[in-house]
Amino acid sequence: LTTVKSYTETLLDGAIDEKEVAIHFLNVMDKEADRMTALVKDLLELSRIDNSQIQLNMELLDMHALVDEVVEAQSIHIEKQGHKLVYEVADEKDYFIKGDSARIKQVMHNIVSNAIKYSPDPGTITVKLSKDKEEHIVVEISDTGLGIPKEDLSRIFERFYRVDKARSRKLGGTGLGLSIAKELVELHKGKIDIKSEPGVGTTVILQFNEERVQENEEFM
Repeated sequence: LTTVKSYTETLLDGAIDEKEVAIHFLNVMDKEADRMTALVKDLLELSRIDNSQIQLNMELLDMHALVDEVVEAQSIHIEKQGHKLVYEVADEKDYFIKGDSARIKQVMHNIVSNAIKYSPDPGTITVKLSKDKEEHIVVEISDTGLGIPKEDLSRIFERFYRVDKARSRKLGGTGLGLSIAKELVELHKGKIDIKSEPGVGTTVILQFNEERVQENEEFM
C-alpha cells in the first residue's frame, strides 16, 4: 500500500506527463495490486479455516486421476520455465481416499507452483504417487531448486514465514501458501512434511488415509 500510495502521489505531482516514467510506475503499481489481492485472498482463506467456516465436500476420490489432472495442468507452466517434468506412479491398483477434490487440488497446485518458482532454470520437477508400508496414499513433489536451510525447516509452515524474503517478494509470494496447505491437509486427517537440502532441492510429502473401495462402489 505504501508503494502504491507513493507512486500515485508522484504521478499526481507531475510524473504522469513523462510517459516512460508513468508506464514504469503503473507497472509497479499493477504488480503491487496483484500481491495485495493474493494476500487478501489467503488471509480470508485462513480466517475461514480458523473460524471453522470451511465446508469440505467429502467424497470418494481416485487420487491417481486427481494427480493426473494436476500434473497435466501444471506441465505447461513447468515446460514454459524450461524445467523437466518427471511423473511416476507406483504399480498399485487402487489409490482411493475420502476428501474434497477442489481442496486437495488446491494444495497440490500450490506446492507444484512453489517448486517451479524456486527452481533455477533448467530444473526437474518430480511428482510421485505411491503407498507406504502402512498403506497410506503418498504424494511426493520434489524440485532441484534452492533448498531450505535446516534452521528454517521447523518454521516453514508458520504464517508469513519466508526463507528468502527478497525472492519471495519478487515472485509474488504471500508467505501463507504452505500454512494454508498444512491446514487443509490436516482437515483431511492427513499429514504434510518437507525434506530439503540447500543447493540440492526440496521434497514435499503429502500423506492421506487410504479408503477401501467395494467393487460396485461409485467414485468421482
